[in-house]
Amino acid sequence: MTPRILEGKTGVVFGVANKRSIAWAIAQAWAAAGAKLIFNYQGERLKDNVEELVAEFGADTPLYPCDVTKDEEIKEFFQKTKEHFGTIDLMLHSVAFAPREALEGRFLNTSREAYLLAHNISAYSLLGLAREAAPLMPRGGSIMAMSYYGAEKVVPHYNVMAVAKASLEATGRYLAYDLGKQNIRVNCISAGPVQTLAARGIAGFSQINKVYQERAPLGRSCTVEEIGATGLFLASDGAASITGQTIYVDGGYQIMGM
Repeated sequence: MTPRILEGKTGVVFGVANKRSIAWAIAQAWAAAGAKLIFNYQGERLKDNVEELVAEFGADTPLYPCDVTKDEEIKEFFQKTKEHFGTIDLMLHSVAFAPREALEGRFLNTSREAYLLAHNISAYSLLGLAREAAPLMPRGGSIMAMSYYGAEKVVPHYNVMAVAKASLEATGRYLAYDLGKQNIRVNCISAGPVQTLAARGIAGFSQINKVYQERAPLGRSCTVEEIGATGLFLASDGAASITGQTIYVDGGYQIMGM
């Protein structure tokens, strides 16, 4: 049984798409530890999936639309969050997108539109969400975002998403500096490859996973449950002095040179 280390805390979860989502694994870990949660969905296409999942936490679990590219929807979402909970303690950003054509072929051929769209959804959105979340964290809090090793080293076919993840990590560091005086911590989790909806959109994903099995010290990448446990740790008082960091959950692959 999970200790109720988040009892009395509330969290906002952005990015659940289905039961295999990393965001869902972290949300489950937070809820099992006692946190009350509020969720977003981006677009009607995902609403039914997310609605069915969050019902596991009770029929009254709040769920609202929020397109992270629209400031007015972000403001409205957090206004509703304030009406529900008054204050929050946790926020998860697990949102990323790039057009499929930008994840194939040469990075050199990335269009301006694809570049800007990937950065808007995958990186700027962390800033936009944090700006609205911070005033609801008078006691301090923990904000975390999902990244990937491609932000640090070249991963073929990850292309513009890798560059957007590098921007996301830098955004996290600058937010950590800005929000530290309010005792709000901001960290990134850099997860190894796992079978998610987003991962299936990357050409050569199965080959990437095979490389991790061959070269990572633990002989594997990670599971969504292990990522959820890391999200729980970063939300807890055990991580009270950790901010501005990128935490690798990848079987140790990140340390390898060859």
